[in-house]
Amino acid sequence: MKITLIRKLVAVALIALFSQFSLAQDAGGAIKQIADIVVSINHFPSDADKAALADIAGNDALPENLRNMATAVSNISHAASAEGKAMMASIQANGEAPDRAKSLAGIIASLNHMPSDEAKATLAELFP
Repeated sequence: MKITLIRKLVAVALIALFSQFSLAQDAGGAIKQIADIVVSINHFPSDADKAALADIAGNDALPENLRNMATAVSNISHAASAEGKAMMASIQANGEAPDRAKSLAGIIASLNHMPSDEAKATLAELFP
């Protein structure tokens, strides 16, 4: 009976562990997708990009900052809106946000018609 209980506890622990890795991979894939869209922006995201960003923004399993990033990029029209810039400033000020998320937020906030060559190089390095 003890062995059965131990097996069940181990199974629960393994499921919890793998689900956390899965969520982290989803978030990692989503942030890369946002970065790839930012690199390709020419005045505003394409309709296909907006659809992908809407999927990210609507995914409650992803972190709020990531969803806010997707929303800000989706609303870009030549530059991020005032609300988008405020959301990006919040991410940059968040001490718990990863450095690469802060860098992407800074690039989104400063985007003017299209990302600069320097911004593209930074994103290529951060999100290979």
